[in-house]
Amino acid sequence: MQRILVTDPLSELGLAKLHEAADMEVVLRVGASHAELLELIPEFDALLVRSQTKVSADVFQAGKRLRVVGRAGVGVDNIDVRAATKAGVLVINAPDGNTITTAEFTFGMMQSLARHLPQAHQSLREGRWERTKFVGVELRKKTLGIVGLGRIGAEVAQRAQAFDMQVVAYDPFLTPARAEKIGVKAASLHDTIRHADFITVHTPLIKETHHILGDAEFAIMKRGVRVLNCARGGIIDESALRKALDDGIVAGAALDVYEEEPPHGNPLLEYPQVIATPHLGASTVEAQVNVAVDVADGVVQILRGGAYPHTVNLPPLPQELREVLEPYTEMGEVLGSLASQLMRGAVQKVHLQYEGEPAQYIVDPITRSALKGVLAHHYEDEVHLISAALVAEEMGVEVVESKVPKGGSHGNRVRIVLHGFDGAQVSAAGTYIRGLGMRVVEIDGFPVDITPTAAMLITWHRDRPGIIGRAGSVLGLAGVNIASMQVGRRQEGGQAVMILAVDRPVSDESVTAIRDAVGMDRVVYIELPLEDE
Repeated sequence: MQRILVTDPLSELGLAKLHEAADMEVVLRVGASHAELLELIPEFDALLVRSQTKVSADVFQAGKRLRVVGRAGVGVDNIDVRAATKAGVLVINAPDGNTITTAEFTFGMMQSLARHLPQAHQSLREGRWERTKFVGVELRKKTLGIVGLGRIGAEVAQRAQAFDMQVVAYDPFLTPARAEKIGVKAASLHDTIRHADFITVHTPLIKETHHILGDAEFAIMKRGVRVLNCARGGIIDESALRKALDDGIVAGAALDVYEEEPPHGNPLLEYPQVIATPHLGASTVEAQVNVAVDVADGVVQILRGGAYPHTVNLPPLPQELREVLEPYTEMGEVLGSLASQLMRGAVQKVHLQYEGEPAQYIVDPITRSALKGVLAHHYEDEVHLISAALVAEEMGVEVVESKVPKGGSHGNRVRIVLHGFDGAQVSAAGTYIRGLGMRVVEIDGFPVDITPTAAMLITWHRDRPGIIGRAGSVLGLAGVNIASMQVGRRQEGGQAVMILAVDRPVSDESVTAIRDAVGMDRVVYIELPLEDE
């Protein structure tokens, strides 16, 4: 009989789903210490947790029978996924469980913002009858701008249409076909926010989305706009939001998340036109039940040899095949992330080309890893190694694979090409050399040869003397050390690509300074999913 250990509180319906499996034994040890977990885990085939239990590498080392860890929720920050993958243990989560809950909460906040409901309620409780003070606005015929059209953003759009709102959305992966299917108008970020009456954000918090609504964005908004953030603190620059409120650009804001939580002393809480709640977006009975039932069902399916769509890491592979494919799966994610950050505009097609050794095996794990790299920057909570293909399909992104069993000049190579709707194209290729590791050998058709690092700067320019020195001087003044450098060119004096591997993040100011000082055509700072040495 297979055994399932539960160490965090789980809804009764979730537990019932486990107990229905007559061929499995369920053991509850809610609140078990880490030492107790290490003592218990060798006797169990599955572990089910929420956010309290920390499932670290030593848990996987001790769990010799362990096959699956289920997280009743979305985030897996408390689980060492890399250690799980190395141990051949599946990690699953429940990303769909709070989609509706968060979308409904966002729309409730929008209605409260439009009609001043919390303020009116408080006024009446304090003994005042101020009907004329709380005159609101209708949602009907208003324009809603949505920044980020993943699962939650799409559900918000659907509800807005039921209220006869016009919906404009910005998302780097929003294709015309998907926009038409959802019933929204696809637009750039600035066009999305420029004419909106209400703006709501639904993106993960990443480098590209940190302060995506700042001073420059508030400056082009319609006066009287109302802004909502029920996604992640830091997407909206809170300092810029305060200025926009003071200047009358923003008539009101509804916030469920903050740059620092809890937001004790946050000046925004003192604004009468700001509605603030304590990160309640996913806090419903139904959501808690949904995530528990979903992940409990997934654990049972996997223990019985079935499949579950929301697997965070690679499925178990034979040891010998895992050893062959592991460096290529890692390279796939790096190349996908690299190409995605270089791509301008939405992606229509992802073409993965395999040469040499990887082409001789099943390439599905590498493809999933590459898609994760491409998509995760914009759909962080929704994209994992197995869900990546489903997310790409939902977003209308075509995925093509091709194989050349006999390798070319680099022998074993993985190449990714991203195609956009306007003819835009970005490519990156890498190779793996045993004993030397991963190398990036092509950027946009330019031959290079460099070991990728977590932080890199890539420039496009015309080949001429002094380029490298001036770029290095700017970085030196900013205290950024160059670890390695490569220039790729097809001919002397022609177009060239330069890659600088750096030891620390490069600020937007330094990127601009390099572009202006050196006269670059383009300068991009990227961060890759690699652990710092």
